[in-house]
Order: sequence, then C-alpha cells, then structure tokens
Amino acid sequence: MAFGGPIVADAIALVPAGVIALVTVLLAWVSSLIIGRLLSRTNPRMAGAGRRLTVVVVVLIGGTLALQAIGVNPAVLLVVIGLLGATILIALREPLGNYGAKYFSDIYTPFKVGDTIRVQGYAGKVIEINAMTTVLLTDDDLLVSVPNSSMLRDVVVNTSPQAWKEVIVPVTLAASIDLPAFESELLKSLTKLRTRLDRRFPPVLTTKSRSAQSADLALTLMLRRPEDRDAMTAEANKRIAEVLDHVRGVRR
Repeated sequence: MAFGGPIVADAIALVPAGVIALVTVLLAWVSSLIIGRLLSRTNPRMAGAGRRLTVVVVVLIGGTLALQAIGVNPAVLLVVIGLLGATILIALREPLGNYGAKYFSDIYTPFKVGDTIRVQGYAGKVIEINAMTTVLLTDDDLLVSVPNSSMLRDVVVNTSPQAWKEVIVPVTLAASIDLPAFESELLKSLTKLRTRLDRRFPPVLTTKSRSAQSADLALTLMLRRPEDRDAMTAEANKRIAEVLDHVRGVRR
C-alpha cells in the first residue's frame, strides 16, 4: 500500500483532466457538426474553414482547462501560447498572406487559368495559380509571378472576351459522396435557372482534384446579364447545399 498509494493518488488527480479531455473531444465534434449545418448553404470552402476553426477554439479552451485541472497555471500557458502564436504569425506573415489570398481569390476574384489579365503593370495569360503566386505568361514569352495577396490589394483587369459571362463556383465534397449522383442532381436542379443563363453554354461541373478524403470541383455558369453575377452565385451555392443534403439523405 505504501508503494501504491502515491501512484493511485496521482492517477486519481489526473481523472478530472481526463474527463475534461473527453468532454472537449465530444464538444469539438458536436460543435463542428452544428457549424457545418449552419453554414451548409454558404460556400463549401467557407463552411469547411468554419468547422476547422471551431474545432481549434474548442480544443484550445478544453486543453487550457485540462492543464489547469492538473495544476498548471493557465495564465502561464496562455502567455506561452500567445507568444508562440505571435512569433509564428510574424515569421510567416507573407506566406500566410499569400496563402489566404489564394483562398479568397478562388471565391471572389473573377479570373481563372487560361484568362488574360492585367495586374501591377503586367499583362499576360494565367497559366498557374498556386498557393503563393499567380503565374502569367506575357506576350514576350516571359513568366511573371504575382503574389496572390496583390490580387486582393490591386486592381485586376480580366481582358478575356466575354469574361463577365462566366461564374465559377468552387465545390468541395467528402469522399463518401456519390459524385455521379451529385452531378446529375445538381445539373438537373440548375435547369430551373436556364432563363438567366446563356443557353448556348449549359452549366458544367468539372473535377479539379481528388484525394482519399475529398474532391474539389468547379461549377461553371455562363450568365446572360452581368448584373446577375452575385445573385446567381448565391443561388448556385443554395442549390449545391440542397442537392448535397438530398444525396446524403439518399445514402442514409
């Protein structure tokens, strides 16, 4: 008993921290589902980012409470986390800015690979959009790498013919979703919008990339009127969410 006493006491002292950790995991999972449901009618990428941010916040709060339960001063922990976070943000300010700009440019910037644009005094055809830069091929066969953050700060002119007609809506699906069924249902739903679309160019859903966890798609719409761009983007996201819910319901 003399040998086991301290060990048992230490184990008992860790029980509250273990309970807090389990509750934190459960709350993170439930919160992620709730946020995903609330944002289901928004852009899928934004919904995914909202779910991940929720999990991070819940885990940080739960981790702080768990460490406090075992005797660690939470004030010290918060100071350490704050200093580490500030150091990381300062060191990665430019890469994170470009990476974040890539995320928002995917959603809001009206150009894609293959378009001809002008930005920061350069003009050329977009041949690549990666996590950090947008690469242009000029008329002189020069490669120009423009930081993605510039696409949000500076004026970007898309000089491609009838570029205003095209709306591209990014779609991210979990690997468990039946992609052919989703595509069929979505295109069928979009036929109800044909009076607002250019009938010469029907909606097209293309696959940009696939992994074991998800598939990144792009829905391309050709508008009849430029003033419908925002309304049609919102309507397309609404129908994507509705079709996704329907496909998930069929699987259940």
